[in-house]
Amino acid sequence: MRKKIVAGNWKLNTTVPEGIELAKAVNELVAEQGAADVDVVLGTPFTHLTSVVDAVDTERIGVASQNCAAEAKGAFTGEVSVDMVKSTGAKYVILGHSERREYYGETSETLNKKLALALEAGLTPIYCCGEALDIREAGTQNGFVKQQFEETIFTLSAEDFSKIVIAYEPIWAIGTGVTASSGQAQEMHAFLRGAIAEKFGQEIADETSILYGGSCNAKNANELFANPDVDGGLIGGASLKAGDFIQIINAY
Repeated sequence: MRKKIVAGNWKLNTTVPEGIELAKAVNELVAEQGAADVDVVLGTPFTHLTSVVDAVDTERIGVASQNCAAEAKGAFTGEVSVDMVKSTGAKYVILGHSERREYYGETSETLNKKLALALEAGLTPIYCCGEALDIREAGTQNGFVKQQFEETIFTLSAEDFSKIVIAYEPIWAIGTGVTASSGQAQEMHAFLRGAIAEKFGQEIADETSILYGGSCNAKNANELFANPDVDGGLIGGASLKAGDFIQIINAY
């Protein structure tokens, strides 16, 4: 049975002390009332990783880097390698987020390098995909996202592919307060699972966790997570308040 996962993406928010306080609050709530069958992940800024790992029960809560370098080491000032991430105790790395693609020009070639390094290091990639509003309005979202797969994660071996988590993020619904309807989310997730089955077989498709990543919050999580092909969420703003985040974790 594939995992249910609720992952927070703190983005460019919280100082280290604020992040520790938030992580401790989430840790306490998860211990008290968190759904036992849901894996919880906190995606923090690089500066927070070690402190947040120390602040939580890592048997119950995983910690994710929001990015990693496309190189293993060397003269790349300001970059953070997968080995650096792993040394903090983090278990996950978010790759291909729409903000990285749009603001920092990350290409499929860059993502392939990052995926290879992350998998080699034993980190679990949370691979993001999704379309902008103009693509959705043109009705070409399925082909667009499938092409993202074909250029990146579909180049992996079946063994390596089985180690990743996918997060579908309709870009038009990130930070806008607009959420894809429950039906739209299920439709895309089912399409993606079908594409995975065509490439790697039904067994791997059935074991692949596909998260929804577009303005999921405490009010709509129940409806979204009720869909058979939605296996959790990659949560942005709502992950910055422990009370809201635990409601999403318990939305199953």
